Amino acid sequence: MAEHPTGIPIQLEPLVTRVLAPNPSPYTGTGTQTHVVGTTDLAVIDPGPGDPAHIGALLAAIGGRPVSAIVITHHHRDHSPGARPLSLATGAPIVGAAAFFSSDDGPRADASFDADYRPDRVLAEGDTVSGGGWTLAAITTPGHTSNHLAFALPETKALFSGDHVMGWSTTVVSPPDGDMAAYMASLEKLMARDDRVYYPGHGDQVDRPQRLVRGLLGHRKQREEQILRLLRDAPRDIAAMVAQMYVGLDRRLIPAAERSVLAHLYDLDHRGIVAADSNEGLGGVWRIVG
Repeated sequence: MAEHPTGIPIQLEPLVTRVLAPNPSPYTGTGTQTHVVGTTDLAVIDPGPGDPAHIGALLAAIGGRPVSAIVITHHHRDHSPGARPLSLATGAPIVGAAAFFSSDDGPRADASFDADYRPDRVLAEGDTVSGGGWTLAAITTPGHTSNHLAFALPETKALFSGDHVMGWSTTVVSPPDGDMAAYMASLEKLMARDDRVYYPGHGDQVDRPQRLVRGLLGHRKQREEQILRLLRDAPRDIAAMVAQMYVGLDRRLIPAAERSVLAHLYDLDHRGIVAADSNEGLGGVWRIVG
């Protein structure tokens, strides 16, 4: 992975500058990457956590230029909380993903919800925000979250992929807000595009995006087949499946693996291929139907 210094603006191309937030973790990699788009007037994509040092770094990168929009891909706490203080500092509206209210009281493996996130304008498929020499077009990409958006920059054929496609790891799909069938459909949707480069929320830029997306689809299909092979052998709970599927995994990432397996099982259950012996979710025993 390329070096990602925290708080230092790095110009990725004439219209795009990246500023890394100081929130590294097993789930965020080096941290959340905020992207500043434009030269004269700007958009700020995913201002990250509400960390005063990061907001200060963003304001320094903005350098007093007008901000047309603060653009949010989704409502996780490593992406959207910085929107409110940045909006107060710049006067820019918050646009993008819809607000979300979760009834999920189960364990969370990825970044938790930003309960205070309230956009001034929700963007739907094809909606745009624009400024001097740039346009950001919303692309609905549910899966990691139900309200996830990616944003295309048609002037340079770049795509800001948020957490849907990352440059360092596969994304967590954590039910009930995360949905494996929606995630796979969103990957197929991106496969049909011809974007030149992805700028993800975490990790290196993706210079061969279709190759990576094809690999992500294949990876998830392999995981599904692993689950089916194990269940054809005998009914199992998720903990037993994870122990066999993710040998040597960092223990801090086991909850994420369990949620991902649960997402696959929910998808397989919806397709009538597997079923649980109880309604206990992660604690239930799963089996092949028939």
